[in-house]
Amino acid sequence: MASIKKKQAWKQEYYYLEHSFRANGKVQKKELYLGKEMPKNIEDIKKEFINSIYKEKFYSIIEKIKKGYKAEIAHMPKSAFEKETETFAIKFTYDTQRIEGSTLTLRETANLLEKGITPKSKPIRDVKEAEAHKKLFYEMLKCKKDISLQLLLEWHRILLKETKANIAGNIRKHQVAISGSKFMPPFPAEVYPLLKEFFRWYGKNKSKMHPVELAALVHLKFVTIHPFADGNGRISRIMMNFVLHKHGYPMLDIPYTRRDSYYNALQRAQVKKTDSIFAVWMIKGHIKENKRYL
Repeated sequence: MASIKKKQAWKQEYYYLEHSFRANGKVQKKELYLGKEMPKNIEDIKKEFINSIYKEKFYSIIEKIKKGYKAEIAHMPKSAFEKETETFAIKFTYDTQRIEGSTLTLRETANLLEKGITPKSKPIRDVKEAEAHKKLFYEMLKCKKDISLQLLLEWHRILLKETKANIAGNIRKHQVAISGSKFMPPFPAEVYPLLKEFFRWYGKNKSKMHPVELAALVHLKFVTIHPFADGNGRISRIMMNFVLHKHGYPMLDIPYTRRDSYYNALQRAQVKKTDSIFAVWMIKGHIKENKRYL
């Protein structure tokens, strides 16, 4: 995080922003001069300062990943590409469902979604929601529309219609809490105004912001609104991959093994109201998970 520092010269005090980060195994420092007085819009300046640092540090790597990804796809036979997509769909379904409490193992998820083999002694809800998530994933891939409330309600309906028909495709009308989190989601009366604000933000930024940062913030902002009684995390991760896929970047699977780190980044961003915390976490994760394309 950027911190405010004071320096003295010729009996005058000057304000600076300072941010330290690790690059190529070394700690580096960036400074931004603010002036003799603290700017009133200091929080906006902090965000832009941090944004400029990760643009410089990460975005060139991400663009190399995109280039390598597109080159690999261009030389891949159709059958191989379809198999690669199915492998991702299964792993993504396993991880996103497991993060939300599913008891299915990766092997059970693969057997179910590839061969139709239903695991024994596992909750039928876990089975049906894994099948529904895979269906939703492929619906997302072929979707030509842009994100809208109508589209997200339809995606939510697809995800939960077999297991929680009473809430599938519906905005919540009651207060919810996130187990183990210090963040309290908005009250029901706030949800629609916040969704309206979200889509206004998305429309304004979808052509300006780097697509990987946009994907991260779409996820963060939507899951923070928490408009559904259940399924918010899964829908927000589908939205994240929709943005990445639409802009030609490799999609991101957040592994279940990184669940604690993922939830911590979300909670810190939500409690501190600092989007860049989660954006940096996801950008780093995207690079880590797609290093093979470099």
